[in-house]
Amino acid sequence: MRVLVLNAGSSSLKASVLDSDGLAAMAQVEVSLGTDASRGRGVVGPVRSALKQLGQTTSMDSVEAVGHRVVHGGMRFRQPVRVTPSVVRAIDQLSEFAPLHNPVAAATIRAAQAILKPKPHVAAFDTAFHASLPEAAYIYPVPSQWSRDWKIRRFGFHGLSVEWSMGRAAQLLQVPPEELSLIVAHLGSGASVTAVLDGRTVDTSMGLTPLEGLMMGTRAGSIDPGIILYALRKKRLSALRLEKQLWHESGLIAVAGRKAGMRELEVAQQKGNKPARLAIDIFVHRAAAGIAAAATSLPRIDALVFTGGIGENSASIRAAILRRLAALGFAGIAAPEGGGDVLLTEPGWRPAVLRVRAREDAVIASQVSRLVGR
Repeated sequence: MRVLVLNAGSSSLKASVLDSDGLAAMAQVEVSLGTDASRGRGVVGPVRSALKQLGQTTSMDSVEAVGHRVVHGGMRFRQPVRVTPSVVRAIDQLSEFAPLHNPVAAATIRAAQAILKPKPHVAAFDTAFHASLPEAAYIYPVPSQWSRDWKIRRFGFHGLSVEWSMGRAAQLLQVPPEELSLIVAHLGSGASVTAVLDGRTVDTSMGLTPLEGLMMGTRAGSIDPGIILYALRKKRLSALRLEKQLWHESGLIAVAGRKAGMRELEVAQQKGNKPARLAIDIFVHRAAAGIAAAATSLPRIDALVFTGGIGENSASIRAAILRRLAALGFAGIAAPEGGGDVLLTEPGWRPAVLRVRAREDAVIASQVSRLVGR
């Protein structure tokens, strides 16, 4: 089956056309949605632009189904589903827990349906892979009413990326996925760490929302909740302003003092920019701490997988994180890196370190094929 995959992220729209048999991308493009897609001018234009660019090499008439990445599926969506009006409404309703992502996903689905309406559309959810979390990992130590009545719990995100990374790690290490004990560090504008044992998630750093965990592009990650209570109690910030700052004005851009991606910050650091250096140091510190924490949920560490925009492309960030993890047995990267998915440590060394290109599109295409075909 030929599948069009639309992956609307917090800063870009990735679009690709795949054959569900080989999962090779026959055509792919990436259209910028700005530093923060949820505060942009909408996605209709970017969707049309992406489809027009794809159409230069692949006929849209040949596409048999469309798959969409959705970040938050809540308790309702634990597997891919065909898109219906009620599904889109539910995705929109979950926006209160993923305001950077779900509104953009819902808008992308509506735009794509308007253009490609006769074709079946399928929503695939980042939270679904983490449905295997044990109670000790997903229940928060808060009053039981919060969990029972408000449905407060850990969901975890980047599940599509983690699923692909697990499969590629198994191939590169020549070990069945169900026999692997590994950590996946998805580092990008959004960042998370997941512990995977025997093919299932056993712990992950993000929680009810994608705010928890590591430092990110515009999100601080985990902070002392007392800070929030102080800001509200002293009326330093309104709830609306606090929400805006936590989602849009924290993380790397807050410490660096400007909107910039990791690549730009690395260039600035090399030129002696102190805020950029501090932002990178905090990012590395928190990423390493997250990886070390994930290790406590595993009986051993067979491998650490770096993926995501920063994890894939920044050798210096990977090296800095690994230096902080020496106590866990991680070695420096001795072998030339090369391109594509690659084992970065010497063959046979454990824990192994791998770099894997994020391929949510491949996982989504597989899910679409199974659902629509069935």
